[in-house]
Amino acid sequence: MKVSGFSFIRNAIKYDYPIVEAITSILPLCDEFVLALGNSDDNTEALIASINSPKIKIIHTVWDENLREGGKVLADETNKAFDAVSPDSDWAFYIQGDEVVHEKYHQEIKDKMILWKDDKKVEGLLFNYLHFYGSYDYIGDSKRWYGKEVRIIRNLKNIRSYKDAMGFRMDGRKLNVKPLDACIYHYGWVKPPESMQAKQKYFHSLWHDEKTVEKMVSDAERFDYSKIDSLAVFKGTHPAVMQKRIAEKNWTFDFDPTKKKLSAKHLLFNKIEKLTGWKPGEYRNYKVI
Repeated sequence: MKVSGFSFIRNAIKYDYPIVEAITSILPLCDEFVLALGNSDDNTEALIASINSPKIKIIHTVWDENLREGGKVLADETNKAFDAVSPDSDWAFYIQGDEVVHEKYHQEIKDKMILWKDDKKVEGLLFNYLHFYGSYDYIGDSKRWYGKEVRIIRNLKNIRSYKDAMGFRMDGRKLNVKPLDACIYHYGWVKPPESMQAKQKYFHSLWHDEKTVEKMVSDAERFDYSKIDSLAVFKGTHPAVMQKRIAEKNWTFDFDPTKKKLSAKHLLFNKIEKLTGWKPGEYRNYKVI
């Protein structure tokens, strides 16, 4: 079995993306890792080089700033990386620049890739998600957070990144997938408030023109984390590759998880999910088989 990792990144230092942690968290499971490195204003390439792994293959790309509708530029960059994956790989393991896999899941992931490798009906593998917010101590637990997503796909080039690179489709249809007992740790909402505010302006610019971004994002210097609707205390452990970054955290965010800012409808949905594991109304860009 051959496995290729793939991702894309641009200005990882400028916007404080844990791309090194993302790559190294899955590198032990990969025979190669393809990174589409977009035209950056910082030293992202040197940062990637610091990983010092012969598995990593960098392709240089230029982001098409005109692909703003629905954040399509993110899917475009994802596809560039996927298209550069070795043709003889069985699986392609996608990881975004703010996602990390805990090492405790490596064996489960490897076992399932082996198990389903020769079953062509299985087109992808589905991960659970933990979304950290404000600090490394809290996770999102309201309806706004997606609970699952496909991150391992067959190396078939008629599979394409979908919309704003949140998932994949094959010839326009949803992928047939098998679930994994493994989580992606999403750290996209854990940054110093100044970096988070800068990222918000940049991120919205991938969807909207400058005037629209000005209306959507305040001109404050620091992001206000307190406006979140609901969080829960994280009681687990973080991946080993994240420990240095966590130790260097230099801001404080506290939240009372008993004070929910949710409608009665969302409170009911939360109770249903906790009791049954089913998330009412959740969008699913995949078909579990």
